[in-house]
Amino acid sequence: MLEFITLPDHQLPPPAPYSHAVRAGDFLFVTGQLAEDPVSGDISRGPIEDQTRRVMENLKLVLTHAQTGFDRVVSARIFLTDMRDYPIVNEIYASYFKSDRLPCRTTVGVLGLAGQGSVEIDLIVYCADEPDA
Repeated sequence: MLEFITLPDHQLPPPAPYSHAVRAGDFLFVTGQLAEDPVSGDISRGPIEDQTRRVMENLKLVLTHAQTGFDRVVSARIFLTDMRDYPIVNEIYASYFKSDRLPCRTTVGVLGLAGQGSVEIDLIVYCADEPDA
């Protein structure tokens, strides 16, 4: 079963033909988020701290709409246009996760991102019920 998820009320208006997330069985694949203003759709090109917080908040919007959260993320990919920003991005990213629920992750340096942003993050989320421990 596939479920294509797009946020309502023009939140995070997609600048290209994509869904914000796709649920495929027990997994949710969340489209890479940039530092997009959730109302206007404009991409922030400000300080990396602000961009990273906006990216994480955008991911949170998608996760909340899909009725899940960061505690269910199993994998993340971070794309950076400047690897010197890695420590700052890493610190902000980590603040959204519990220290005992850190997903696996890949960080990749790239020459450019859509919208000329500096950081983009996508997620894979496990949505099946966990057995009681």
